[in-house]
Amino acid sequence: MAKSSAKTKPAKSKSAKAKPAARKPVKTAPARKSVTKSAAKPAPAKAPAKVVAKAAPKAPASKAPTAKAGKLVYTFGDGRAEGATNMRDLLGGKGANLAEMANLGLPVPPGFTIPTSVCNYFQDNSKSYPKELKAQVEAALAHIGKIAGKTFGDAKNPLLVSVRSGARASMPGMMDTVLNLGLNDKTVEALAELAGDKRFAYDSYRRFITMYSDVVLGFDHHHFEEILDTYKDVQGYSLDTDLSADDWVEIVGKYKDALRRETGEDFPQDPHAQLWGAIGAVFSSWMNARAVTYRKLHDIPESWGTAVNIQAMVFGNMGETSATGVAFTRNPSTGAKQLYGEFLINAQGEDVVAGIRTPQDITEAARQESGSDKPSMEAAMPEAFKELTRIYTLLERHYRDMQDLEFTVEEGKLWMLQTRNGKRTAKAALRIAVELANEGLISKKDAVARIDPASLDQLLHPTIDPDAKRDVIATGLPASPGAASGEIVFSSDEAAKLKNDGRKVILVRVETSPEDIHGMHAAEGILTTRGGMTSHAAVVARGMGKPCVSGCGAVRVDYGRGTMTVGNRTFKAGDIITIDGGTGQVLVGRMPMIEPELSGEFGTLMGWADKVRSLGVRANADTPADARLAVKFGAQGIGLCRTEHMFFDAERIGAVRQMIMSETERGRREALARLLPFQRQDFVELFRIMAGLPVTI
Repeated sequence: MAKSSAKTKPAKSKSAKAKPAARKPVKTAPARKSVTKSAAKPAPAKAPAKVVAKAAPKAPASKAPTAKAGKLVYTFGDGRAEGATNMRDLLGGKGANLAEMANLGLPVPPGFTIPTSVCNYFQDNSKSYPKELKAQVEAALAHIGKIAGKTFGDAKNPLLVSVRSGARASMPGMMDTVLNLGLNDKTVEALAELAGDKRFAYDSYRRFITMYSDVVLGFDHHHFEEILDTYKDVQGYSLDTDLSADDWVEIVGKYKDALRRETGEDFPQDPHAQLWGAIGAVFSSWMNARAVTYRKLHDIPESWGTAVNIQAMVFGNMGETSATGVAFTRNPSTGAKQLYGEFLINAQGEDVVAGIRTPQDITEAARQESGSDKPSMEAAMPEAFKELTRIYTLLERHYRDMQDLEFTVEEGKLWMLQTRNGKRTAKAALRIAVELANEGLISKKDAVARIDPASLDQLLHPTIDPDAKRDVIATGLPASPGAASGEIVFSSDEAAKLKNDGRKVILVRVETSPEDIHGMHAAEGILTTRGGMTSHAAVVARGMGKPCVSGCGAVRVDYGRGTMTVGNRTFKAGDIITIDGGTGQVLVGRMPMIEPELSGEFGTLMGWADKVRSLGVRANADTPADARLAVKFGAQGIGLCRTEHMFFDAERIGAVRQMIMSETERGRREALARLLPFQRQDFVELFRIMAGLPVTI
């Protein structure tokens, strides 16, 4: 049951100009030809493949540049951009928003976007590029190098860049990213000298080797993680931040040796070859298994393609005055109007979402609520926090929607790396839409249109009966609301298999990655031992409307033995547990659940929907219980009451069977006489509950 409302997606407009980040960029190693082309290969002069556009409401933009024939690269930075929010179909969401932030004069590291049309060309032409692309990329590199005061590939003052995907529809974690591109054995020394910090330089280099090898060369990142974990164990280190400059130099050598030993090739040293390898890998990732699965789940056409964003690096791992973080302008779980997010001091972006270190709260209020003993960003970096507050307020008003932000603080200066309309639970979507309308940022009609009717199903997830006795074995972070019970499974493949067999499972992982998308979709809920409120598991679970408990550090998972241990209690695959995504609790056994109550915002929005809708809604209801539920959800009557359904109750079905099996008229009449009072009473109740509304029998 649900009221009728327009099924229109939230407005997705982007307009912002940002100042380029002219800080010390980092480089990535040269590209190999294993996964993608390692150099720009001239391709037949075929027109770029058409991109199918999907209309979406747009926020007011500043100047509105448009696509130009033959233009394959769009720059942004230094307070201006060649793109804007109205070009999201061509530049993708990330590229359009980076351009818009640049146009708004916000601090954005300079960069450029290769549009989605090139992705389609790449896929259609054996992974080659339009012949004009190479020259345009070189010109764009020179442009951002001029803004940043550095030169790409220079051995003394190198420009380092990030290479990121950016489809028009948000697909968090589904495609590939490479950071610190341009680093090699020479430029890492230059970076160390320029920054006055050899540890930072080699930490950045080892990160680049890991990412580039995994994304471009097809050499899995787990190989490097094993090397690092073994080294830390031998040295007695517990955190990556414990390692010195000399430690990272040794680790870099071990990484390169492992790559050479396993692949027979050296890590690439030519920055230009590195760049083309990364561009090809990002375009190729549009067709990887996890991206294909995500598109199917979210009805995203393959023909849209992804853009590639190349941007000067800014570094959050330059010491105690640097940091990286993710923030939402409102709480994505509840919709509350408060800055919500996490950050890490002396870290790069992947550290926050990967769960390698426990993130810190951004606001002091959030720190106090969580009971963390680590300083908030508000306390540790007051000036950067003040600037973030100014920017997030501006961006939310500009886009007229809750924003999901990524930022880096480099030696005290805040840089904005991304803004996009934030994913949220159905509960949060209702509250945000209603409050934005009440604040005058959007109309009531817009508020109704922003709610996907199908997402309201999230509001109907059960929660644990508060009166039930709880055997709580651990508590993590309440990453996505709702509660679920099921059998423990430790792999996504097993989750999908058991789901197909009709069994309910809880997916238990140390941390999830984009490769787990099918298992998360199959599971009733997700439990991870690492990661914060903005981790992959948390973000994807909220988008799917599934309960999730993340960062449950008391749980120890042993994939090899197929066990989960908490203290002296061990649970194996197949054991039943319950997770409560509202409190973060993990409980033994299958807990009794209760139906949720809808919020006041639901009634408010439905009232607004009533004023603009033209379609009436009646229920399929056959029993008094169905009728009460129909009225609760606002049905204007019963459109179909099938009388045979009245007899399915255990107390009545016997009489139905007697009537069917009776061999005499008298026997049939006796059976019907037993049923008549039930049916008469049901109709009396139905008419009373519907209180004059039409009932079709």
